[in-house]
Amino acid sequence: MKLYPIEAGNFKLDGGAMFGVVPKSLWSQTNPTDSNNMIDIAARCLLIEDGDRLTLIDTGMGSKQSDKFFGYYFRWGDYTLDDSLKKYGFHRDDITDVFMTHLHFDHCGGSVQWNKDRTGYEPAFKNASFWSNERHWNWATNPNRREKASFLTENIIPLEESGQLKFVEDPDSDFSEFNELNLGILFVDGHTEKQMIPHIKFQDKTLVFMADLVPTVGHIPVPFVMGYDTRPLLTLSEKEKFLLAAADHKYYLFLEHDAHNQIITVKRTEKGIRLDESFTFNELFN
Repeated sequence: MKLYPIEAGNFKLDGGAMFGVVPKSLWSQTNPTDSNNMIDIAARCLLIEDGDRLTLIDTGMGSKQSDKFFGYYFRWGDYTLDDSLKKYGFHRDDITDVFMTHLHFDHCGGSVQWNKDRTGYEPAFKNASFWSNERHWNWATNPNRREKASFLTENIIPLEESGQLKFVEDPDSDFSEFNELNLGILFVDGHTEKQMIPHIKFQDKTLVFMADLVPTVGHIPVPFVMGYDTRPLLTLSEKEKFLLAAADHKYYLFLEHDAHNQIITVKRTEKGIRLDESFTFNELFN
């Protein structure tokens, strides 16, 4: 098995929305803002080469939306998904599986593109299976008003219409083994219904792709919960349970949204779970 960090593009989000009820005087110590109160956000995906399977976890925003849409998110930097794949010698047509932690646009928008003949939407990875789970899919295709702006029809329905959509089996517990892609999956419901948090065993380590359970280093303290979460009190308990286990078992946490920290570990302290160490991908695995 080989792993590759895939930078799909950086953008900005409102700091207050990213930290909910937590005062800016606290969260801005780890996530400084610009003059518009926006903080740096990454769309960092993970590519897993395992035998004849090439699995991409999440796909970023993509590039098919209008300039008006992207104007809300202040994209910055030079990263693109295609350039990141090319850096490691891959093309999107090589991808066999796309694992979508959840279907919010900044996690799955790159899964669908406007086709070159300009006649409609199509999967952006023509040879891939796209993995979600049925309970989250039903949640996303019948969205509540709070999340409706995050579940964009053009990011979702073309996957079903293509015949390339597949579902991970609905779990009997909050953690299950997904043997087809050699992943463990933690299912969490605080941010959105049945978000999937992949666990990868690699080089005697457990690497956990954090998605929106812990978006950035600034979100390590348990009460620091995003305003975007649909069930923030549930997020509190899910985060605490996970982070205690991460500290005790020294999980390596792959941060999808932290533009300045790729992988971290956490530790128990008298003040609760806190940052232990921060690593670049190359420092840890090369």
